[in-house]
Amino acid sequence: MSEASVQAILHGRVQGVGFRYFVLARARQLAVSGFTRNREDGTVEVYAEGPRDRLETLLGMLAEGPDTARVERIEMTYGEARRRIVGFYIR
Repeated sequence: MSEASVQAILHGRVQGVGFRYFVLARARQLAVSGFTRNREDGTVEVYAEGPRDRLETLLGMLAEGPDTARVERIEMTYGEARRRIVGFYIR
């Protein structure tokens, strides 16, 4: 399966609830590369690269989030993998 990328912006109660660590654990579990970070507007950004099916699985996990979070909406954009990132990190 070919590699793809996805950028997702998560809206809702997603900052200050351990969301980035939740993303980190799930992304590493799925062996996708990328990063997650809090944005100034209160959203969380996730950029991930890997097989499309794994990215879709990750997005499904993000929609649920940790018990402390409430994801109201996810904006996502798929693209081609840039393959510049090795591993998954919190920024």
